[in-house]
Amino acid sequence: MTKRAPLKLFFSYLWITLASVVYAVGFNWCYEPNQIGFGGITGVAQIVNAILPAAPIGTVVIILNVPLFLMGWKFLGGHLLLSSLYAMFISSLAIDLLHLVCVFQPMDPVLATIYGGVLMGGSLGVIFLQGATTGGTDLIARLLKLKLAWLPMGKLLMAIDLAVILAVAVAFGNLDSALYGVVALYLSSKVMDLVLYGLDTAKVAYIISDRHQEIAQRLIRDLDRGVTLLRGEGGWSGREKRVVMCAFKQRQIVAMKAIVRDIDPAAFLIVCDAHEVMGEGFREYKQNDL
Repeated sequence: MTKRAPLKLFFSYLWITLASVVYAVGFNWCYEPNQIGFGGITGVAQIVNAILPAAPIGTVVIILNVPLFLMGWKFLGGHLLLSSLYAMFISSLAIDLLHLVCVFQPMDPVLATIYGGVLMGGSLGVIFLQGATTGGTDLIARLLKLKLAWLPMGKLLMAIDLAVILAVAVAFGNLDSALYGVVALYLSSKVMDLVLYGLDTAKVAYIISDRHQEIAQRLIRDLDRGVTLLRGEGGWSGREKRVVMCAFKQRQIVAMKAIVRDIDPAAFLIVCDAHEVMGEGFREYKQNDL
């Protein structure tokens, strides 16, 4: 183990702790007092709490997570299990302790839906970035991600949680609970995917020009970006063309367009969004990456 490994592990668990507390605040402040349907194991715990008010939601979450974590040990290994156990324990404990310290009053359900979705999605995204989950359907989604690697985590969770939200609405006897819950779930999944993937603001440019070599050299020299020359053919002229392909950061788009314009104002330029770019200058590939 390197000298930096313990420090990295410390900050990882610090982020998990902070995100778990935010998760609890979002649930206790926005969801519980406004009876907004919440998905996953926490949603099931809401149902149990509605039937048995003496059963604390956080404690019920811990009990229901036991079989899921045993499954997680088999498929995901010890590190994810330990970090997820920690995240689940802290978030569940924070929900119960916060409820004892402060009972939040109901607010405008639209505001509760918006702020609840943002807080829950953001906190879950941070927890996932640290290689952990809060258990429940988060863990189920993480397991499904192994087989459905092409699906974003937010969409996986949204699909799993919809059924639970409907069940919570039935338990509360309130259709509005499900309707608000679906909106909050959608916001949560969007914010979560933004945290997990949206910060990777990369672009890819395709440049068709007779002065492709000059453009390629300037991109390499001025932007410090690698380029690839692709072979193409004009559909009308039948002439062979070279296409310069270059992945770059969002902040470099103005400089990139200026380079192309200066060298060949007649160049044909296409700029597209690029996600999960891996390689030198971008993200590194990690095992079981989200």
